[in-house]
Amino acid sequence: MALQIRQKFQIFNKELLHWYPGHMAKGTKQMQQKLKNVDCIVEVHDCRIPLSGRNNELHYSLLSAKPSILVLNKKDLVTTETRPLITKALREYPDMPSQPIYFTNCKDQKCSGIKKIIPKAIELIENSERYNRLGAKEHTIMIIGVPNCGKSSLINVLRNRHLNKKAATRVGAVAGVTRSVLTRIKICEDPQIYLLDTPGVLMPNVRDIEMGMKLALCSCFQDHLVGEENIADYLLYWLNKNQNYSYVEMMGLSEPTDDITLCLLSGAKKLGKTIGLRSFVDNTIEQKPNLKAAASYFLRAFRNGELGQLCLDNNLLKRNESR
Repeated sequence: MALQIRQKFQIFNKELLHWYPGHMAKGTKQMQQKLKNVDCIVEVHDCRIPLSGRNNELHYSLLSAKPSILVLNKKDLVTTETRPLITKALREYPDMPSQPIYFTNCKDQKCSGIKKIIPKAIELIENSERYNRLGAKEHTIMIIGVPNCGKSSLINVLRNRHLNKKAATRVGAVAGVTRSVLTRIKICEDPQIYLLDTPGVLMPNVRDIEMGMKLALCSCFQDHLVGEENIADYLLYWLNKNQNYSYVEMMGLSEPTDDITLCLLSGAKKLGKTIGLRSFVDNTIEQKPNLKAAASYFLRAFRNGELGQLCLDNNLLKRNESR
C-alpha cells in the first residue's frame, strides 16, 4: 500500500509560534541605541533555514545603516552541493542587502569561513563612511541573528583564533541563552576589534506555520513552548514530503508512516522508554510508552545530522533555481 501523506501541515494552535518574550523587544531597542557606536554588523543564521526566519525588521533598521556580513552557520548540517544554491537564492531574494556570505562551522577552529570574517569586516569598515566613528581607532562589530544560530559560539571561536583566549560569552543548545546586549568583548589586538553579543530576536509574528515549525525544528524556539511532539510531527511531515525515509529504521518502524503517534510509539518501544501513569480507577501505576522521550530522540537525530544533511528550505531553493 502506497504511503498516504499530508499535503499541508497544520497545528492546532498557531499562537504556539508567536514567541516574542520581553527580552527580545528590549534587545531590539538596545541594538538600535548602540548602532551609532558600531562599525559593522555580522548577521548569523542557520544554513538549514537560509531563507526562513530571518528577521526583516532587523534588516531594515540595522543592516541598511552599516556595512554587513552574512554568516550561515552549521554548514556541516547541509550538503556542499546545496551551498551555491543557497547563495544564489539569497542574492536574488527581494530586499536582501548586498553583503558577503560565508558558510561556517563554529565547532571547527580550522573552518575556512571563520578565517575570512574578520579580514572582510576590516576591509568593509575601512572602505565605509564612519561618520561619528571616524576618529575611533578601534573597530566595533555587532553580532545579530535569530536565537540559537551560533552567535555566541562565533564570538568565542573568533576570540580564541585571534587572541588565543577562552570563551568570553555563554552558549547553550536552547534558544534564549543571551538575554541582553552585553559589554564589548575584545577579539583582536591589531587592529583593536570588539564584538557585541546580542540576544536572538525573532519576528514578532511568524508569517506562516511552516516557517514557524522550521524555526522550532532548528531550536530557534524553546521546545517546551511549541511542544516536542508537535515539532516531531512537523519533522515527520517534512521527511515524508521529501521522500526521506531514514527515520524508519531509527524509530523502529517496519515501513514509513504519516502518523506521528505510531512513529513515537514505535520509537519509545525500541528505546525502552516508558512512563508510569496512575490509574484513576484503582490508583495503580501502569507503565506506558514515553512519547515525549521518543520525540526528543527524534529531534536530536535531526539536529545532530543523523537523518542526513538537510536544508529545510530546499523547496524555496528549487523554486529559485527553476526561474
